[in-house]
Amino acid sequence: MDPGDAPLIQLEVEDKIIKILTQYWYKNSISNHKIMFSFLKKKIVIPHIRLTGVIGAAGKFKQGMDLAGQKDILKKAFSLKKIQNVAISINSPGGSPVQSHLIYRYIRQMADKNKIKVLIFAEDVAASGGYLIACAGDEIYANSSSIIGSIGVISASFGFKDLIKKIGIERRVYTAGKNKSTLDPFVEEKEEDIKKLKNVQLELHADFIKVVETSRGSKLKDPEKNNIFTGEFWTGASALKLGLIDGIGNADQILREKFGDKVIVKNFEKQKSFIARKLSSSLDPVDSFANILEEKSMWQKFGL
Repeated sequence: MDPGDAPLIQLEVEDKIIKILTQYWYKNSISNHKIMFSFLKKKIVIPHIRLTGVIGAAGKFKQGMDLAGQKDILKKAFSLKKIQNVAISINSPGGSPVQSHLIYRYIRQMADKNKIKVLIFAEDVAASGGYLIACAGDEIYANSSSIIGSIGVISASFGFKDLIKKIGIERRVYTAGKNKSTLDPFVEEKEEDIKKLKNVQLELHADFIKVVETSRGSKLKDPEKNNIFTGEFWTGASALKLGLIDGIGNADQILREKFGDKVIVKNFEKQKSFIARKLSSSLDPVDSFANILEEKSMWQKFGL
């Protein structure tokens, strides 16, 4: 070897040593950074709200689910810092179309304002107004046996005209305004009153359909052919095929699948106030029985 080549060989050796040391440092640096970032990485927190029961006022002194009663808890859940998702479980056979729409609108308002994704989970039933609220979700999930749908409007009452005549009671009504006693259950039905009621129902139904179409869009599978807007209802499994929901599963299962086993679910549920408990417990047996029948009838429509 030419003695003049020694400096070059030394430089090559030094370059190799530097390269090896650099690679070693780089690999360890990445590993250390990963450890540091994994340590600093915050756990994912998902607020979880439960909306349960008949929507609107139900019976004397008995308040069902309405916006006034749910607004604070919804606001608290959506106001948690650094959240990207909110989960809402719904178990409702429906009720007041107005309160259903108000709750739906408030959820969307909070979600859009805070840029938060809403995940809805139907439990036993999310039907009629319950499904309208569910449409506030960016994604909707249900159990395969949940009852979903009933996108329609219903008005029900009784006619007592023949009964009061049979027992010798005379009905006396005095009004200012010819339509003030529309659909009086103690007199013969008028065709014009029925027509008026139908027109109101059609308007409410059109509003309901608009909400569903806005929420589900192209996910819906041939609504006309599949009678989606006729008031019919389905199991969760069938609702998935029709595009009314996005998947099958409960809140705990889906949240862990999406965000990992270490996800922290913070539960929010409105508790019945002391005054409400006292009022409901102070009802006489007849009122209590009427309340039970009123609410039970709504659930029984769906076999629950």
